[in-house]
Amino acid sequence: MFSKILIANRGEIACRVIKTCRKMGIETVAVFSDADVDALHVEMADEAVRIGPPPSAQSYLQIERIVQACKDTGAEAVHPGYGFLSEREAFAEVLKDAGVTFIGPNNHAIAAMGDKIESKKLALAAKVNTVPGFVGEIRDDAHAKKIAKEIGYPVMVKASAGGGGKGLRIVHEEKELAQAIQSSQNEARASFGDDRLFIEKFVTEPRHIEIQVLGDKHGHVVYLGERECSIQRRHQKVIEEAPSPFLDEATRRAMGEQAVALAKAVGYDSAGTVEFIVDKERNFYFLEMNTRLQVEHPVTELITGLDLVELMIRVAAGEKLPIKQSDVRLNGWAVEARIYAEDPYRGFLPSTGRLVRYRPPPEGEHDGVTVRNDTGVYEGGEISLFYDPMIAKLCTHAATRSQAIDAMANALDEFRIDGINHNIDFLNAIMHSERFREGRLSTAFIGEEYPEGFHGWPLDPGSAQRLVAAALAMKLARTERASKISGTLNGAHQPNGNYVVTIGEKTFEITDASLNNDSLVAIIEGEAFAATVQWRPGDTLLALEDNGHRYVFQAARMPGGYRLRHGGTNLALSVRKAEAATLAGLMPKKAAAGSSKALLSPMPGLVVSVNVREGQDVKAGEPLVVVEAMKMENVLTAERDAKVSTIKAKKGDSVALDEVILEFA
Repeated sequence: MFSKILIANRGEIACRVIKTCRKMGIETVAVFSDADVDALHVEMADEAVRIGPPPSAQSYLQIERIVQACKDTGAEAVHPGYGFLSEREAFAEVLKDAGVTFIGPNNHAIAAMGDKIESKKLALAAKVNTVPGFVGEIRDDAHAKKIAKEIGYPVMVKASAGGGGKGLRIVHEEKELAQAIQSSQNEARASFGDDRLFIEKFVTEPRHIEIQVLGDKHGHVVYLGERECSIQRRHQKVIEEAPSPFLDEATRRAMGEQAVALAKAVGYDSAGTVEFIVDKERNFYFLEMNTRLQVEHPVTELITGLDLVELMIRVAAGEKLPIKQSDVRLNGWAVEARIYAEDPYRGFLPSTGRLVRYRPPPEGEHDGVTVRNDTGVYEGGEISLFYDPMIAKLCTHAATRSQAIDAMANALDEFRIDGINHNIDFLNAIMHSERFREGRLSTAFIGEEYPEGFHGWPLDPGSAQRLVAAALAMKLARTERASKISGTLNGAHQPNGNYVVTIGEKTFEITDASLNNDSLVAIIEGEAFAATVQWRPGDTLLALEDNGHRYVFQAARMPGGYRLRHGGTNLALSVRKAEAATLAGLMPKKAAAGSSKALLSPMPGLVVSVNVREGQDVKAGEPLVVVEAMKMENVLTAERDAKVSTIKAKKGDSVALDEVILEFA
């Protein structure tokens, strides 16, 4: 067994590998860029080596520097994590020449299956069903147009070395093709150092279901069940679960056996994932094989009880797999939600900055439910614009799917993040979605459920009543405390009585409200309400128990009231005495500001291209500027017909949130 392992990665996956190495008694070496000098993985590792400036191409993709770090520290093996160099044959080859073990598959398997074009050719030769498309590299725009016309729109433009949704675009008509190719090539070049693309047919109503395989160097390969990864946004997975609510046992076995056969064809000898597209009739088609550990591997670990990182390390050291296929048992249900630094209320634009508050829910097992949080950040740390926006992977495991989903909703309610925008409300809304809970999934789920964008989970009468009660309890508790401050006029603070709670344009009349020893009673809109409340002024979480159910709210005081997050909602509520509410209704309303005549950057980022010139007339929907943030390109388009008067940014410029890029006449 190795005595020292270098992790050629960053963030949560580097921390994840370090945890298993600690358990196995193996020392670890972290590598870091200048942007990650204070990162959690650097703190956790036994040693750390600087490898370059913040951009990935100058640090985490620098093979020579990582190999030199192995030599300098005496690391005997390298775990690549996912992304970066994890599927780069040249990296594994250089490590081999340097006498360092690559904790991953052999070079032949990486070459055969890591390249999306070559893997499709191999699958075709092995008589595996594949998605219709052009099995080869596209040469230029004209070649791409010819292929797309032959296949028929919609098509997918995909990076041959891609993964994680990078370098992938769906194209519905020919006029979108050139921009899709340009963006895909740029993303692929930045993320993988390889801008080769191919095109295949986009299957409508598809599910994305993948099989986890595990092989050793002695010819043994097993599959560890499937993962349902259909909840995606911009082709990047958002929520994963294991097993899939769609597969029956026969389909599961057929997919697993096909995945094993494919792995054996290339002598696969590590953890890997065979991805399939599955249609509504349970027909499945080979999509690609990821020759690395997947982001979503924790859900497989939770239902099998196996540590995939440990097994990868043991296999790389030459040990035999400790399990046979008949030993694999799937127990219960696991769900993973990816928490990203992005604003779902503004089209999921990336968010960067300092984590002023980072308080995840408690991990561990309680009452048959397990909560696990894989992360690479800490309170006070920075979220950088140079890398993936993932903050954490929150996982829950329970006996049934509905219990695992309920546990996830509760855990998301308790997850506190301040200082940057995040997608917790969005993830929680999905947990409450009837369609999701019924398992009616496809990769188009998010687009179909939120065609006009995400605006929070709509309030039903029950959740509105609980929100009102929570805000009322906070008001009563604060007023009660104020009444006990010495030197105040008697009667200046009267915690009990009649109130009006306002949520947006809707008001709720409260009478006979009181809070005594955590017991809240009130009449809300004429209906008697009673609950137990656990909250003290200054607490960030409020727990309300109503009819035997416990609900958790994230609570913060704000001018004129309180902000509460719960179950996919994020709302400001004002709580006033009835008399004060009457007077507030007489206050003049502030007029909305007029529309701006400038294009503002919707995120901090780097200008990739400016597609217009000063004096040019542009049409609504026309691409104006491309801004890259967190390894993803964002095309900014004209909202209406206009004339460009002034351009204030050029290619290569860094822009801040809401910085003016160009102005219109």
